[in-house]
Amino acid sequence: QVQLVESGGGLVQAGGSLRLSCAASGRTFSSYHMGWFRLAPGKEREFVAGINWSGADTFYADSVKGRCTVSRGNAKNTVYLQMNSLKPEDTAVYYCAAAARIDYFNYYPQERKYDYWGQGTQVTVSS
Repeated sequence: QVQLVESGGGLVQAGGSLRLSCAASGRTFSSYHMGWFRLAPGKEREFVAGINWSGADTFYADSVKGRCTVSRGNAKNTVYLQMNSLKPEDTAVYYCAAAARIDYFNYYPQERKYDYWGQGTQVTVSS
């Protein structure tokens, strides 16, 4: 069992930065692949970024590539999402999720691959 708690969201002006954190409980955190997703008003939840269990491999949605960096600190049971050059269209609730098994990079965006989800943290970007 893994419990996930996101933090770090807030209100920021366009062009600003935020770092989201996702703290995980459970001694097996380091064996999980992690993903970040977001849900904007009136839209479906979409994939943002993913990172494999060791942190060696990362994967990004085209919409955030070059502006976001996902990382993890297994010793701290935490995964991070650094977001720079934020845009109003980045406004959403951001969720982290944990997957026991992801065999291919193109599986990271598939929500059904994830076993555990956090409650989300709100990010609002003003223009």
